[in-house]
Amino acid sequence: MRFKSSLLLVALAVAVVMSSCGGGSKQSSPVTGWAYNNADYGGFEYKDQYEQEKGPGLVFVEGGTFIMGQTDEDVMREWNNSPRRVTVPSFYMDETEVRNVDYREYLYWINSVFIDFPEVYRKALPDTLVWRRPMAYNEPLVENYLRHPAYSDYPVVGVNWLQANDFCSWRTDRVNEMILVEKGILELNLQQLGEDNFNTEAYLLGQYDGVEGRRPMRDLNPDREYRRVRSDDGILLPRYRLPTEAEWEYAAMGLVGNSYDERLTNRRIYPWDGHILRNPHKGERGRMMANFVRGSGDYMGMAGSLNDGGDITVPVKSYYPNDYGLYCMAGNVNEWVADVYRPLTFQDTEEFSPFRGNVFETKVLDEEGMVVDKDEFGRIRYREETDEDILNRANYRTADNRNFRDGDPISNISAIAGDWTEEEANTASMYSGGTGPMGSLVSDRSRVYKGGGWRDRAYWLSPGTRRFLDERESRDDLGFRCAMTRVGRPTASK
Repeated sequence: MRFKSSLLLVALAVAVVMSSCGGGSKQSSPVTGWAYNNADYGGFEYKDQYEQEKGPGLVFVEGGTFIMGQTDEDVMREWNNSPRRVTVPSFYMDETEVRNVDYREYLYWINSVFIDFPEVYRKALPDTLVWRRPMAYNEPLVENYLRHPAYSDYPVVGVNWLQANDFCSWRTDRVNEMILVEKGILELNLQQLGEDNFNTEAYLLGQYDGVEGRRPMRDLNPDREYRRVRSDDGILLPRYRLPTEAEWEYAAMGLVGNSYDERLTNRRIYPWDGHILRNPHKGERGRMMANFVRGSGDYMGMAGSLNDGGDITVPVKSYYPNDYGLYCMAGNVNEWVADVYRPLTFQDTEEFSPFRGNVFETKVLDEEGMVVDKDEFGRIRYREETDEDILNRANYRTADNRNFRDGDPISNISAIAGDWTEEEANTASMYSGGTGPMGSLVSDRSRVYKGGGWRDRAYWLSPGTRRFLDERESRDDLGFRCAMTRVGRPTASK
């Protein structure tokens, strides 16, 4: 018995030694043999088996390949979204459109923090005058839609593309701030004023300290006791943002519900199966699947049987969600996406994660490497990369790719580029800027919106349709929802 026990102890000792000396071990480096997460070995930290936490309000959308583009007849004859196969990486998207109450929370925070800068609050306000029409009585909506509790769960409208992006940035910071507060790393600080407010990027760069919590982050470096959270801790979430056009269209189609072993049983025109707009299932048969205009002057059906239940917008969780669990991906309100509009984008974009709108930027730093430029929210401000910056990079040629292969000399890298004057080398000249008979509304400010709204006919409910609007403008049937990048593997743990 003693002999067997000795052998067992030896075997266990060998196993322990082997498990601590590489071979893909979680505890030590297979490159150097030095122990991870150990102050005695310098304190280099490594976190394995990382799984991204889902941010508040988000639904996981598993990516994949699909045919992006129109599936219905192009009755507008615009030919601006011809079908092509692309792959969309996995990501997260808001379950619903952003509501009035969500946007009011944002306004409340701005009004509390920027007491001495009322212009920041005014800049964030939605344009409630979008409800006005020359020959309609909509003043009650102008006065009540945003703030009255009757409309709290309705989608916010009157928000332009720039304001929607500001909301996404604010949401990122509030969510990450609360993560640090709940972990005890920071104390909840309700005394933040002006630029001195928690900003994720400023915090990561060491330019926001906040109030230290009861459980600060311990530093395994033997020379320091505590440290701030870093990106490689995986604690802070990626930023909330507007979805790309490809992400939005992919999520809206919800093809995960009609595919089997990589076989698509049928393509969809709308975010549900079939080619009709009424529910085919027993008990709900004949009910409308979305909030839209059925015909001239018919916005909600007849009294006693209001078919789609909405004269204007409806609460964001109306109707059935699609197969990803997303509500109102057709109808209710159109939704902003991140892309710049070009009619022939489908010919130019990449097959993987397609997007038009890249403008590569860099931080403005002083000689000591500290960020010296921030916006009115205290967020890090970037500058567009210069020719000198670009010459130091080997992987791309231009900083501004909104006009990629679109006629301007820089993105074309044409032989005659040097013959263009300063005035000619811009989008406005390219498209004969203006709205006259020879003009165009297309510019670098033109942003895509999709989904159809309560004012639209059924044609626009198809996710493959696309329209555009100047990023500074807003409408009474245009809102937005946020997305978030999925980091790591494309499948989420169950």
